[in-house]
Amino acid sequence: MSDFNVHYVAKLARIALSPDEEERLGSQLGNILSYIEKLKSADVSGVEPTAHAFPLLNVTRPDVVETSLTNEEALRNAPSHTGGLFVVPNILE
Repeated sequence: MSDFNVHYVAKLARIALSPDEEERLGSQLGNILSYIEKLKSADVSGVEPTAHAFPLLNVTRPDVVETSLTNEEALRNAPSHTGGLFVVPNILE
């Protein structure tokens, strides 16, 4: 990756890089890209495609209907509430 590309990408990402940093990152990205080219030459014709390197199990609990908090219980520790609702600071002007 050339210095121009590193400078361009850093500008798009709004990251200020010194010339030394641009040169170092350009070299590192070049090494990464050359390694990717080496990986492309590996014969993977006998390898079955997978979404993950190891099997994933669903570890969620069963969806069971349970009793929930009442409105009063939910508002019990709220710093501010009115009319059965939480009162929070405005985030939009």
